[in-house]
Amino acid sequence: MNYIETVQWIFKRLPIYHKTGLKSYKPGLKRIQNFCSYLGNPQNFFQSIHVGGTNGKGSTVHMLSSILQEEKYKIGIFTSPHLIDFRERIICNGILIEKDFIVNFINENKEFIEKEKVSFFEMNTALAFQYFKEKKVNIAIIEVGMGGRLDSTNLIIPEISVITNISIDHIETLGNNQLKIAEEKAGIIKKNVSVIIGRKISKEVRFLFLQEALKKNAPIYFSVKNKEDLLYKIPFKADYQDFNRNIVLKIINILHNRKNIIVSHQSIKQGLKNVIKNTNFKGRWHILRKENPKIICDIAHNEEGIYLVNKQLKKESYEKLHLILGFVKEKKVDQLLRHFPIESFYYFCQPSIDRKYSIHDLSKLVSKIFKNHEKIKFFPSVRKAFLAAKNRADKKDLILISGSTFVVSEVLLYY
Repeated sequence: MNYIETVQWIFKRLPIYHKTGLKSYKPGLKRIQNFCSYLGNPQNFFQSIHVGGTNGKGSTVHMLSSILQEEKYKIGIFTSPHLIDFRERIICNGILIEKDFIVNFINENKEFIEKEKVSFFEMNTALAFQYFKEKKVNIAIIEVGMGGRLDSTNLIIPEISVITNISIDHIETLGNNQLKIAEEKAGIIKKNVSVIIGRKISKEVRFLFLQEALKKNAPIYFSVKNKEDLLYKIPFKADYQDFNRNIVLKIINILHNRKNIIVSHQSIKQGLKNVIKNTNFKGRWHILRKENPKIICDIAHNEEGIYLVNKQLKKESYEKLHLILGFVKEKKVDQLLRHFPIESFYYFCQPSIDRKYSIHDLSKLVSKIFKNHEKIKFFPSVRKAFLAAKNRADKKDLILISGSTFVVSEVLLYY
């Protein structure tokens, strides 16, 4: 198989959770343990940092990688989902995994993958581990796919574990309250491994993390606002990225004090400044056009993420706001919509995936929330919604695309 055929096989034979939902979700570590054992346990050949949490994982991973790259370390990144190219999931020093590596990996392990019924994410995880081993990375920064305790990335024993925050998401698999979700996230806390907890959390969740860390003799640190952190500028225009910068700087501090990994102030400064250039990071308050009209996309897709996006909107200057919104069907869309300014122009659409919140169901829901709203329109595709918004928007207006990773990815594909 060539690369195109290989990727088609991957998506066809290994249903992807982010597109098909629960029917492709396979929690548990047995399959990934068997697969990695079959490969010679590549995860044992490099140091790693494990990043879990509800929001902010991707931003944290990319900022940290950029800083360490500036210090001339060879850094691997494993994240999900991808926005445009499947290879975005596995990166080494800002460069996507080679197509030939993917083709060879699948050709060599196809029989095992099929026989053992390895899931899409498990295959990706093993592929990343093998790639980082062969690339001889100094550190791999591994993002948890979902939850933590039963996530296939939880096979690693990292130098540091990170939990960025706890909020409600994936309730169908992780639980319907913060404490239940925190229990799953706490599963990445390892024996004798330092753990960093990010944004403000409830007393109950804090106590749960403290208990788990004590049980495993894991030094635990809580990331807090620090005036000195503000000295390090970031290229993002969204205030919520300040939380993630604080976490990253705490990670650097622990690497220095407990792991003797030296990172200079200059590398921190340049790494944060050059994070987009160094890692090709996109999708978070991503400014596609600065004016005439201004166009921004953000992959926020749960209530906390949408809340932070709308908080940022209040700092923007514009005459009229045009919202292009689409969702997946597990989301409580009514709770997400209540955060958006009601006087906006709305362009509701559906992403091209099985999990889409259909435009038919969305129109019924929206009609119950917004009574006699003249500024609402519905479109069968993201593209048609985007073109309609562009045609209607004036020069001093703002267009925001959000609600789902897949809505944003479709815009990025043809923008």
